[in-house]
Amino acid sequence: MRIMTLPCDGIGPEIMAATLAVLDTANDRFDLSLSFHEEEAGFTSLKKHGITLREETLDRARRDFDGVILGTQSHMDYPPLAQGGRNVSAGFRLGLDLYANVRPALSREFVANKAPGMDLVIMREATEGFYPDRNMHEGVGEMMPDPDMALSVRKITRRASTRICEQAFKLAMRRRKKVAAIHKANSFLMTDGLFLECFRDVAKQYPAVETEEIIVDAFAALLVRQPHQYDVIVASNFYGDILSDLASELSGSLGLAGSINANAETGLCCAQAQHGSAPDIAGQNIANPTSLILSAAMMLSWLGEQRGIDTLQQAGLAIEAAVDTVLENPATRTRDLGGNTNTDEFGRLVAAQLKL
Repeated sequence: MRIMTLPCDGIGPEIMAATLAVLDTANDRFDLSLSFHEEEAGFTSLKKHGITLREETLDRARRDFDGVILGTQSHMDYPPLAQGGRNVSAGFRLGLDLYANVRPALSREFVANKAPGMDLVIMREATEGFYPDRNMHEGVGEMMPDPDMALSVRKITRRASTRICEQAFKLAMRRRKKVAAIHKANSFLMTDGLFLECFRDVAKQYPAVETEEIIVDAFAALLVRQPHQYDVIVASNFYGDILSDLASELSGSLGLAGSINANAETGLCCAQAQHGSAPDIAGQNIANPTSLILSAAMMLSWLGEQRGIDTLQQAGLAIEAAVDTVLENPATRTRDLGGNTNTDEFGRLVAAQLKL
């Protein structure tokens, strides 16, 4: 099984190295036959090829690889698209049609958090919505008719809404059989109205699943007040992006949150940390690699489930357990969590747990 790795920018190369140390150990223990192949993206690609993400890279990912591990990117520091500053995350999500951005948020009793009992998964649609770089066939969905006016177009389609809702209900059937749809249909009558219509249509196929429809601003408050109440959350792109960061931070830290982008129909999956590139600490070996390690574990579990390979699922679960064991000891946590463990050492500690 071939895995493409793209370290990208900022702390990306450091947390990628720690993640690969863990995956190498899992590869040996579970006899996964994984092979890892590094490709260029971000500033490295921009310097060498004049663009942050080449079409050739996407073509190889689609054609030659089973999974992708994507490092962090400094999108805000890229030049304009016309000068090669392509959004790498959006490039993969659109180029490989990775419509399901799966973001769990889990509160651990042994890590300080503001949301006791939280154990939910946000299913975020990732290929359209209020994102101007992915909602037009040509051009972008933002424009300035004059210097004092800026407009943005939102795209919601039946196809995209239906398939993310289907994945949310399928996931709920394996969990606690509850799905909440997040919307603002009281204001966005047509766009969120269409999203809810699709949600209700899919819900009819899953009578065993309890459903809710919650306005997005109310849900932000409820997430703080009663985080333990929720199981699977399904949302369009913009809402899901914001709410998943909120949920992860409430559950302990954005640095502890795994994430994958996947397409159940094509079988493609990309692991990607939820957080950014943290250029202010890049190269210092102090970044927390937990998010990318857990994302890689999610990728293994997802690929194993899709392909019926038990060892991949076992490896994913074992990595998650090893991470928790290391985090449970305050002395072996990284600096952001009050410990003193460096990035590379954290990876080695998790790998060592996998061997036990």
